[in-house]
Amino acid sequence: MFKPQGIIAPVLTALDDNEKFNPEVYKNYINYLIKAGIHGIFPLGTNGEFYGFNEAEKLEIIKTAIEAADGRVPVYAGTGCVTTKETVEFSKKVVDLGVDVLSIVSPYYIAVTQDDLYRHYATIAENVTAPILMYNIPARTGNNIDYKTIKKLAQYENIIGVKDSSGNFDNTLKYIENTDSRLSIMAGSDSLILWTLLAGGTGAISGCSNVFPELMVSIYEYWKQGDFEKANEAQKKIRDFRNVMQMGNPNSVVKRAAQLRGLGTGPAKEPSNCANNPVIDKALQDVFKLYD
Repeated sequence: MFKPQGIIAPVLTALDDNEKFNPEVYKNYINYLIKAGIHGIFPLGTNGEFYGFNEAEKLEIIKTAIEAADGRVPVYAGTGCVTTKETVEFSKKVVDLGVDVLSIVSPYYIAVTQDDLYRHYATIAENVTAPILMYNIPARTGNNIDYKTIKKLAQYENIIGVKDSSGNFDNTLKYIENTDSRLSIMAGSDSLILWTLLAGGTGAISGCSNVFPELMVSIYEYWKQGDFEKANEAQKKIRDFRNVMQMGNPNSVVKRAAQLRGLGTGPAKEPSNCANNPVIDKALQDVFKLYD
């Protein structure tokens, strides 16, 4: 079964000024990320604004990402929906496109118990053949997937791990220490990449890698080489950018940063587009000076 590892880019979805998907720019952007050393690409994560597209658009975006990757790196695709049935049906369509891994966020907007979460993921695992990376992001979903729930779900071979975007390192440690050693635990908070690796995690799905791919990849590569001092230097270097991300919707700030870097990804979808915020723009320009 597939093992997720390394630094995965939750790819920004390239849009034109009318918020329409731009496939050619998207392909060029993915090529840029792969050439920078990214270990995998992840269309339609939070940074890819999955919440802003209908099913037909999502399928087009994922298909374009697969074409752009061209087998060079694995393709993770976000297929989580609010209901279990919708998630299963959409996931099957995405599997048919040829992705390597499904990233499935826990249900959002509705209140769910741990038993609800268990049934949700168990049903998906029983009905979809592809590897599944669970996605825990309580700030956006309103629920935290408990480590005990994950431990129970480990009985399903195609559930291969969890991306933890809780920002709570103790939560990540519980996933690593108290579930199943077969599972791959990936950092979803960029400030915790090195610490997750040192604790036994296998990598990260890094929003910052959309703007500074070489820097984010270096954290993993230095760690892999055993050079923890350089890995820590790279880890600390992203703090200024992370601070700016807190000045607005984080993934919208990342997209604005990519715009200002000339990466062609276009604006974030309204209402969270921060392109007309001079304070954020100034803060981002100051960050770029630190890295250039």
